[in-house]
Amino acid sequence: MISPQSIQQIQSRIDIIDIIGEFLKLKKRGVNYIGNCPFHGEKTPSFTVSPTKEIFKCFGCGKSGNAITFLMEHEKISYVEALRWLAKRYNVDIEETQVTDEVRQQQQAADSLYILNQFAKDWFQAQLWNTEEGQHIALSYLEERGFSHENIRKFQIGYNPQGGQAFAKAAAAEQFTPEVLLKAGLVNDRNQQLNDNYRGRIIFPIVANNGKIVGFGARVIGKADKAPKYINTPENDIYHKSRVLYGLYQARLAIDRFK
Repeated sequence: MISPQSIQQIQSRIDIIDIIGEFLKLKKRGVNYIGNCPFHGEKTPSFTVSPTKEIFKCFGCGKSGNAITFLMEHEKISYVEALRWLAKRYNVDIEETQVTDEVRQQQQAADSLYILNQFAKDWFQAQLWNTEEGQHIALSYLEERGFSHENIRKFQIGYNPQGGQAFAKAAAAEQFTPEVLLKAGLVNDRNQQLNDNYRGRIIFPIVANNGKIVGFGARVIGKADKAPKYINTPENDIYHKSRVLYGLYQARLAIDRFK
């Protein structure tokens, strides 16, 4: 956990104009700054930032807060993640309060899964767009089903080739351990050999509210004979089926822009 002293040091460095100006074009008006609100669509600026009070307020949609809450809302990140973002920007060394070995192990396990899922998402997308198999089998199938290229990219859809070990070998080459690969549900172990769990399937990443990949849904292309039509990530340290809804993250981004 971040120590109170570090939090206080981070807060003392914050320049709200500097932070919000990273994401919005602000124009000085009197003692304040104004710009188009990033949380709803507008043509006339109603988003006001006060450098003296260190707060923002949108008189169109009503959202308000400080630099930290702006980061949390705009970037869909947690309070701790916002503090780490600010610490990196202002070169603040974070002091961590002592945590138990159990909590530390849980954090490390979760971090490993997040890193692996990000790698897997990028790899699956590359197979869809940049390989002959992906284009001829998966991309053409998605196009036939009415998926536009814009939506395929928006939802980060990918493809796992039909060969039984293509992903497993790529992940092993990046030093991902068999333990984390199995826990993520991306591979299975048959006769002490790792095989792709989603081979020959279109891959739909499942995104949490913070924008991180927590799991995948994999659909077989065409009709399924004996194989299940869908395979989903098993529950693990970061994926809990009852706590996440597919497409909610993208929906929230759209709602923020147009509400």
